[in-house]
Amino acid sequence: MKKLFLLLFVTTILFSCGNNNKKQTETQTAVGIHPEWVYDATIYEVNTRQFTPEGTFNAFATHLPRLKELGVDILWFMPIQTIGEKDRKGTLGSYYSINNYKEVNSEFGSLDDFRNVVKKAHDLGLKVILDWVPNHTSRDHAWTTEHPDWYRLDSLGNPIVMYDWTDIAPLYYEKPDMRSAMLDAMMFWIREADIDGFRCDVAYEVPTDFWKTAKDSLVAVKSDIFMLAEAEKPELNESAFDAFYAWDFHHKMNMLAQGKENVDSLRLSLKRLNDNFSSNAIPMFFTSNHDENSWNGTEFERMGDAVKTFAVLTYMLPGMPLTYSGQEVGLNRRLAFFEKDSIDWMDKGGFTDLYKSLNTLKKKNKGLLSQERDGKMTEIANDKPESVFSFKRVNEGDEIVCVFNLSKDAVKVVFNEEIPSAGFTVFPNAETATSVKELDLKPWEYKVFYK
Repeated sequence: MKKLFLLLFVTTILFSCGNNNKKQTETQTAVGIHPEWVYDATIYEVNTRQFTPEGTFNAFATHLPRLKELGVDILWFMPIQTIGEKDRKGTLGSYYSINNYKEVNSEFGSLDDFRNVVKKAHDLGLKVILDWVPNHTSRDHAWTTEHPDWYRLDSLGNPIVMYDWTDIAPLYYEKPDMRSAMLDAMMFWIREADIDGFRCDVAYEVPTDFWKTAKDSLVAVKSDIFMLAEAEKPELNESAFDAFYAWDFHHKMNMLAQGKENVDSLRLSLKRLNDNFSSNAIPMFFTSNHDENSWNGTEFERMGDAVKTFAVLTYMLPGMPLTYSGQEVGLNRRLAFFEKDSIDWMDKGGFTDLYKSLNTLKKKNKGLLSQERDGKMTEIANDKPESVFSFKRVNEGDEIVCVFNLSKDAVKVVFNEEIPSAGFTVFPNAETATSVKELDLKPWEYKVFYK
């Protein structure tokens, strides 16, 4: 009993995120650390090649009204530049083997086509960020012959091979001229296409001091640039990036769904985030993305019957939720990475309504704002802490109360207080909530109340 009390006490302290020492000591400006449009935003990853049978920007543009209605805010386009021919993987090659940083892949259309998509997105109130590949180029990029010293070379003078990425050549960031060329290419897309930021591929492999310089230069061109690091490296978020991948938490969700861990693993993962990152750094939570879907399996393969439960959880935590192309219709197929493999947009299982409801709640309830503007999050004690994750978030008079049965078994759970208190509504059916002190929960069942 003492052990249980100690665990609940520690987790209550952990989730009281608004009151930790780091937040007390950090100075925040009136204009905010992040762009103003970030705090209630959700992000949507666009796989242009697979989005439509045509696989073009113009064909994708017809989906913009649907995505606006879905309620997403930021469109993250996987790389759109020309890709290499040398050692190309598959028929069409990898998006991430860039041959020319300033040229659009003709597979998708032209620069004017992309500009048109960005303008239409902006007209609808959506933001657009571009996937940026700074760590490496294709093995036939012009730099490989014009500036071979800009690359990391093996003993024979050839670009090294990283992992099994045989179609790319890693760059050498000790060369100032290479850094300048990379930064110039990034600024090109802001000036020429009016994009709103970057998702930076394998950002952890690039020196942090480059990112600091890049952020200063990019902000000088467009003041409200948003930067997302494909990394879980705290120092990147101290001065360069707004958001980061919550990889560890993602892996813990998968393990929990597969019965390999219990809820304590999620608590400890969140504690690590809270302890190691700036309190203003925004974790991006996700149940899938292009890498997970193609290489590790769909969310249905990894999470089984818990798919919707964990999708909802990613929206309830302090951070920014991600939706990958096709998740909003319950797409249950690994998309080919190097070949054409169009998405079927027929909804299977009510996922469109679920994501639409989650996006609406994220926008309306200040309890769900992202870091710097987010409210206090506190775990609600219960007698099944190994299976049931219950917590609340409070901010500016708004409140969210969440109960998640994160197990394959039905449970009867008793809380140390009545939940929710008076005046709450049930998500997503908008019924008036009734206060209770115990609940019978089906396997993977969740309850969300808001006011």
